[in-house]
Amino acid sequence: MKGTVFITGASSGFGRACARRYGKEGWRLVLAARRREPLVELQAEFGADSVHIITLDVRDREAVAEAVASLPEPFCRVEILVASAGLAQGLEPAQRADLDDWETMVDTNIKGLMYTVHALLPGMVARNHGHIVTMGSTAGTWPYPGGNCYGGTKAFVKKFAENLRADLLGSRVRVTNIEPGMAETEFSLVRFKGDQDRSAKVYQGTEPLTAPDIADIVWWVTSLPPHVNVNSMEVMSINQAWGPYAIHREEQAD
Repeated sequence: MKGTVFITGASSGFGRACARRYGKEGWRLVLAARRREPLVELQAEFGADSVHIITLDVRDREAVAEAVASLPEPFCRVEILVASAGLAQGLEPAQRADLDDWETMVDTNIKGLMYTVHALLPGMVARNHGHIVTMGSTAGTWPYPGGNCYGGTKAFVKKFAENLRADLLGSRVRVTNIEPGMAETEFSLVRFKGDQDRSAKVYQGTEPLTAPDIADIVWWVTSLPPHVNVNSMEVMSINQAWGPYAIHREEQAD
């Protein structure tokens, strides 16, 4: 075995693809997610000796701390954290947004990340070895209509990762923020609360990124020599780029 990687949000999307990527490379996997059945499938795929699964909601501070504190041998010395748990809810403008959706995004994308990093980071520092990979988004840098709270949470992820790097200067613990653009996973299905038609239209007529694309990038940044730290990486499909500035113009009366 090459080491142990702890992956949150491992039941789908980027997290599940990362689990498969590291599993194929012979790593031990600690896989955490709210849905247990997809984790059981991954455990069956790679074997119980190399996969430890945890049914976990990262919004639960005490549960996260307990999950990390109770990791059994040989999974307790985590070398890599892939903090993939996160979501978007809704695409309404701020004045019509559902406040419950906002709180869900803050609790998952911000608090859940903080709880997970806070639980695992001391062990990495004590061993003077480790790598934290956060899952940001282009939305953390570039605004778009309806991205209000989601973009705000991903901006937090970006600055949190950068400030972790500042705190960890002098240690051998690395931090990387991956910032994907449009990617076809369950992301839009979750955002639109199960509306298959609306979700499918997001990717219609284009070729978005895929979860394995991002898993390959995560694998690459964590496989570099230990003195090399990729601070952040923004990645888009070739079919996505930036548009012109939006300008509102009043209609002129005849």
